[in-house]
Amino acid sequence: MYEPSRAKSVVHRVDAGRTEPAGYPQSSRGETLDIQLAGHLAALLAVTDELALDDDGAVRIAAQVTRLRGADPVRVAYPALADGADTRTLHRRAHDLAARALLVAASRADTAAAILAAQRMDTHTAALEAPDRAGAH
Repeated sequence: MYEPSRAKSVVHRVDAGRTEPAGYPQSSRGETLDIQLAGHLAALLAVTDELALDDDGAVRIAAQVTRLRGADPVRVAYPALADGADTRTLHRRAHDLAARALLVAASRADTAAAILAAQRMDTHTAALEAPDRAGAH
């Protein structure tokens, strides 16, 4: 028959609501998405700067990163691309980063960032589809 254990348990119950050890900061889902979105937009800004596009896209991306992070993004002045540079690869990379930003912005319900990301996707799609301009930006 069953006899209850009289010895003290060696298993210590942890607070059921806690999943992280004490002392570690905990982020909400919204904060985590903001961090991801800022990261994707900062990477998109870097590629946009590298392409040296003559539009206000870089300024608008930087403004969104500043809004999300609370600080201006670090920007690097890239030298002009050489004629033989593979700008198609950079446009593809920028398109992919804008798509990731759009996905996170939609998940976060951040309309301004989602619209900006969609516009940047359109810009880079147009650059990729431009005939006889594979090396141009």
